[in-house]
Amino acid sequence: MPSEDKPAVRLIPSTNLCYVCGPDNAAGLHVQFVADGDHGSRASYTARTEHDGWPGLLHGGVTFALMDEAMAWALHFQGLFGVTARVETRFRQPVQAGTELTIRAWTLGRRRRLIDARAEIRIDSEQKPLVAEANATLYLQKLAGSQDQGKPYQENQ
Repeated sequence: MPSEDKPAVRLIPSTNLCYVCGPDNAAGLHVQFVADGDHGSRASYTARTEHDGWPGLLHGGVTFALMDEAMAWALHFQGLFGVTARVETRFRQPVQAGTELTIRAWTLGRRRRLIDARAEIRIDSEQKPLVAEANATLYLQKLAGSQDQGKPYQENQ
């Protein structure tokens, strides 16, 4: 495991080519995240056929990537940056192409350089059924060219 004192990776501030959120990635998802409360992020995405696994069904890797990205943005909106160290994912039901989804993530707590986080994807409908969920531990990193460690973390209220 990486040293608790020095991060192994220095993240670059520009994410223009990110597969999930990058506006300059022609093959990407182009998902825009916004802050959701003090510790979270939220976005919308409509499942597209070019991201199918089985015909007509969103690829599970894309479903996971949406949740992973949401957790990273939950950190970002707190002035923190990190990478996924460990994650447990549960897929509750397949997502059909054309389905409008809401992706949410939030941080739960901090232990030194580790952040516990959770993400969920729900169908954007009146019932809002849960289609996937993830619980993760993220490892904090320094932003390239910055000495800033981000805002101090405070437990959720």
